[in-house]
Amino acid sequence: MKKDKHPQVVVLGAGLAGIEATFQLIRRGIPVRLVEMRPKIQTGAHLTGECAELVCSNSLGSNLPDRAPGLLKEELRTLSSYILDVAYRYRVPAGQALAVDRHAFSREISRYIKGHSLVDYVNEEATSIPEEGTAILATGPLTSPTLLSFLSKTFGKKQLFFFDAIAPIVSADSIDMSCAFKSDRYDENGDGDYVNCPLTQEEYERFVQELVKAEQIPISGMEKDSRKTFFCACQPIEEIARSGKDSPRFGPMKPVGLTDPRTGKRPYAVLQLRQDNLLGSFYNLVGCQTNLTVQEQARVFRIIPALLSANFLRFGQMHRNSYLNSPKILLPTMQTKTNPSWFIGGQITGVEGYTESVGTGLLAGLNAARIILQKNPVVPPPETILGALVKYITFPGHKSFMPMSGNFGLFQSEFPELGADSRREKIISNARKVFREFADQL
Repeated sequence: MKKDKHPQVVVLGAGLAGIEATFQLIRRGIPVRLVEMRPKIQTGAHLTGECAELVCSNSLGSNLPDRAPGLLKEELRTLSSYILDVAYRYRVPAGQALAVDRHAFSREISRYIKGHSLVDYVNEEATSIPEEGTAILATGPLTSPTLLSFLSKTFGKKQLFFFDAIAPIVSADSIDMSCAFKSDRYDENGDGDYVNCPLTQEEYERFVQELVKAEQIPISGMEKDSRKTFFCACQPIEEIARSGKDSPRFGPMKPVGLTDPRTGKRPYAVLQLRQDNLLGSFYNLVGCQTNLTVQEQARVFRIIPALLSANFLRFGQMHRNSYLNSPKILLPTMQTKTNPSWFIGGQITGVEGYTESVGTGLLAGLNAARIILQKNPVVPPPETILGALVKYITFPGHKSFMPMSGNFGLFQSEFPELGADSRREKIISNARKVFREFADQL
């Protein structure tokens, strides 16, 4: 029987981070035992047992090169990210964002990973991190209570969490296109990738009024003042509306850059729908994460004229996301401070966003491989988006450690003498230069 040249690495979790970490190992000839509890044990948000299932949205964020999410994608593709390679292959129209057919995306990843000769795929619940050998924890924000208990005992009792929410999905053929139009923001041709559902002032105010008073689903363990524990980018639409009746139309329902072809004017407010599969038969209600009951979701969202007869293929819901106190636990190499053979990647580290999860999973897999191959682990330069994120989640001086997505605010001390636009241009050009130098040394 052939003996593997390198020792097997255990990866816990087959989400975005776990799959990316696995790929970085197997592409270097290192065998992996990949442990995933779904579908044997499901979470409150996942629907399938497929690898890398996208739960909240099918969008991986902006693809523009002058935006932080776009620059982060550029960095990860330089490091041969498998997840992003598949994402671009299963891309669906979404303007300047990278959105995918979530089902085709996860099916392709499952087929490749489960069929790979270097992957031993195990469908069972992980209750601890193996003490012997190299292991990567990438179980995500919906880590099982049993494993969370182990992590609390191992790394400290303080548990951090926030509440996250999912937006509904409707069938394309149930959208009344006589009350909607296709366009991207500032799209002069007026035939973009988003379906826009315009509202008059009267329609908008009725929608907000009903949204605020609609019945919600009680969540176990949810504090009285729950708004303090929502991640800002995923606040339920009803919570945004409670902060002020105009808040949704200056947020997820903003009409800026859109012109209704029926009137030739900017609408009072707009709900955008984004394609969710390659066939164009599913559409996601952008920015409409919600914790309303199923009955109330159907009632309230059908107030919007274009959704009067909407067929809901999936209703929104809310779930609790857990993450570790990484500044106390992690080194910038993604190794734990107490055990250098343990690595952690993904949202459980306190990064927020699909691409950010991929990035930390990639770094964990890369460094685990480097150590096995008797090379020194690496840390991406803090002048880059990935490096700035790693610096944030491992910085020991936080007064309050909260989840963070990739953004230019992470470079507060960079080029303070320049104006806002010039400063961003300088940050981007410098990040590209520094990251290329970093990648060339690997």
